[in-house]
Amino acid sequence: MDLLDYAKALRAHWVGALLIVVVVVASAGTLTLTQTKVYAADAGGFVTAGGSGDAAVGSVSDSLAKSRAASYVDIASSRAVADLVIDDLGLDESASGLIENIAVEQPVDTVLIKITARSSSPVQAQRLADAWIRALAARVAELEDPRGTGAAGVVGVEPVEAAALPGSPVSPRPVLNLGLGLVLGLLLAVAYAVGRSMVDRRLRVDDDVEKRFSVSTVGRIPVHPAGSRRGLQLSDAADEQKWDVGEAFRKLRTNLSYMSIDDPPRVIVVTSPRPEDGKSTVAANLAAAIALSGQPVTLLDGDLRRPTVADTLGLVEGAGLTDVLIGQADLVDVLQDHGELPQLSVLAAGSTPPNPSELLGSQAMQGLLRELALKGMVVIDAPPLLPVTDGAVLTRHSDGALVVVSHGRTVDHELSESLTQLEAVQGRVLGVVFNRVPRRRGTAGYYVPEKEKSGSSSAPHGGKRRAH
Repeated sequence: MDLLDYAKALRAHWVGALLIVVVVVASAGTLTLTQTKVYAADAGGFVTAGGSGDAAVGSVSDSLAKSRAASYVDIASSRAVADLVIDDLGLDESASGLIENIAVEQPVDTVLIKITARSSSPVQAQRLADAWIRALAARVAELEDPRGTGAAGVVGVEPVEAAALPGSPVSPRPVLNLGLGLVLGLLLAVAYAVGRSMVDRRLRVDDDVEKRFSVSTVGRIPVHPAGSRRGLQLSDAADEQKWDVGEAFRKLRTNLSYMSIDDPPRVIVVTSPRPEDGKSTVAANLAAAIALSGQPVTLLDGDLRRPTVADTLGLVEGAGLTDVLIGQADLVDVLQDHGELPQLSVLAAGSTPPNPSELLGSQAMQGLLRELALKGMVVIDAPPLLPVTDGAVLTRHSDGALVVVSHGRTVDHELSESLTQLEAVQGRVLGVVFNRVPRRRGTAGYYVPEKEKSGSSSAPHGGKRRAH
């Protein structure tokens, strides 16, 4: 994966990734606040081996002191020294527990011994460090001069640096903890996003479709504003979000016209993998967009199992496609005009037949599509592809199909199975339309409601049956 792939993964799963970062940083902050503050104080001792004005003897004494200093590190961490400190300070604590709060260090090639004492109290840390260096000096004197003669040249430890009162704790370290929490959170967030991208097969971006299935994405329809998912979305120029949806359908109309300049598709099936992908709304609004461009268009409800076109546009349901196909009604009698889009005609589904697939694949259906195509473009709202075969049957007798998928909901195998069904009947796939694409700020940069308001025809839900 390159950086672009990581960026796409984070964009697709940014909510979970952000939540991980927040939780980890918050955990680091909580841990920092709940940790007991620890203060550290340092005291120092000097290892002596007697003094002499002779340079040779002084060199020998210095070497002896250095060799002894290394041994005194172990003595400083012994229980005997801890017992002396407990007696000195009157502590109610075990020797082993006290030793855990002490660190002893001898800088290389020196005769110095450094005692670092830790405690939850700065004063206690200071007292402990000073007491420990004194106890070490006493213990060394006991070992090196058991008789207490104080003879010259006897090796010993002399406290030389008293501990200073700590001004701030050495633990916890808020900045370090929060910084480490942020880094860890970011790493976990990236791992989560990449892992989800590898496991999550839901379609979100054009590359998901174009690279995997070699099918172009010809439209991206934003999420419809609340309360306006049904009906036409092309004429609400007073509302920026609704205008944005209408502009997406106009762009889809333009993309269709450029698919084949010399022979553009005239009979277009709009279908989807699943019923809830919004293909009926896309079909109705695409037909309206074509009508607004001045071209005559017929919107045909080819979903004979669950027809919705007439109800969506507020037209008369009843006699329609099925009645024409079985010869019980003439096309001219059941074709309806949309009241405020003169170029848009609507053919409702009619009565529900017992054999929709056979009816849609009949010679009568092919003849009807040819007749309608002579008058203008035809947009067919077809049934979804996965539950039934009706959509594939219709595609075979059309110039191609638009497959509507739900952004972030449709899974790749659902689109794959849908395309396989269309390929099995030698149907042409015009492209994929992403529906309900999440909005982002700045997507309507050319929004000009006043011009649209004065230059566009309104198309709400009303309509009337064509008069003859």
